[in-house]
Amino acid sequence: MAVTVIDARNLVYGRLASNVAEMVLNGDEVVVLNAEQIVITGERAEIFRDFKAKVDRGDISKRKGPFYPRRADLLFKRCVRGMIPWQSATGREAFRRLHVFVGAPRQFESSQKVRPAEADKAVGSKYVSLGEVAEFLGSNVR
Repeated sequence: MAVTVIDARNLVYGRLASNVAEMVLNGDEVVVLNAEQIVITGERAEIFRDFKAKVDRGDISKRKGPFYPRRADLLFKRCVRGMIPWQSATGREAFRRLHVFVGAPRQFESSQKVRPAEADKAVGSKYVSLGEVAEFLGSNVR
């Protein structure tokens, strides 16, 4: 089983998520570093509104879901989860092979890092980092 370490700095959110979903479904163990620096393209206000609507959909006071994460690493994992059949045994096993970190832990400093070409798109003018979205949603993890 191969372990793929991806440095997600300035990679595009959805493109990276689809590549990672394909990798974990193929049986690779995937580690994503610097999740807070993933880039979401589009209008800032529209992106914030969309993520806020997803968080507000679940009612925490009545313990009714769906519960949507606020941290950058968990936001990315949730995006990948939407791209795999996670309610089946195959999907659950694939989801367990995904590890996402805010920043870069010491154990991965010396490892060879990969940057998927599809997700390494030059971003024009309008974008927001996943860390900014997490901060807007109230995450304490920077």
